[in-house]
Amino acid sequence: MTIAHNIETIRRDLPASVRLMAVTKQVPVAQMREAYAVGIRDFGESKIQEAQAKQQELADLSDICWHLIGHLQSNKVRKAVQIFDWIHSVDSLKLLQQIDRVATELATSPHICLQVKILPDPDKYGWTIPELWADLPQISDCQQVKISGLMAIPPLGLSLAQTQQFFEQARDLSHQIAQQPGVNIQSELSMGMSGDYLPAISAGATIIRLGSILFGSRIDYR
Repeated sequence: MTIAHNIETIRRDLPASVRLMAVTKQVPVAQMREAYAVGIRDFGESKIQEAQAKQQELADLSDICWHLIGHLQSNKVRKAVQIFDWIHSVDSLKLLQQIDRVATELATSPHICLQVKILPDPDKYGWTIPELWADLPQISDCQQVKISGLMAIPPLGLSLAQTQQFFEQARDLSHQIAQQPGVNIQSELSMGMSGDYLPAISAGATIIRLGSILFGSRIDYR
């Protein structure tokens, strides 16, 4: 199947409220152009150096929205703020505050998703739910960045029912946060990948991150 066919097949299942991001880690630029040709404008990268090289090769496509979905180290914050429109993997208050300071210096306002560990998972970064609640006042003090919502990745090995419940817990957390007075966090939910995007959508995902289902299974996009 072609990339265009894969994208159109996925789109038939998508509500208008859901944004499709193509995860393009290790995907050749030629294949990214194929995705662009059928309407994809959101591209997700995990590595800053790889993203920079692709941005140079795709400079003629000026309406691409670039998303960072990989773990962000503090020594790469400035470059990330310079080249990404969205940063989905903000996993601590310290990192968020650093991004906010750098964004202020650079006079830019990237969209931020706060990475939350809904369930204990030693393989994931992010706030636990109690940590997130405790940090909400300081999170809301960040004024330069646009805190657009939450990002969540379920642990490996969950059943379909458990995965569904995971996404529903993330949605419920988002709703609860939105009801807090003075909290400066919007309601985007970045969740759902190639193997679990349908339960994520049914639970209320607004951004799904798809790689192998679009470009082929030879790469691990997780």
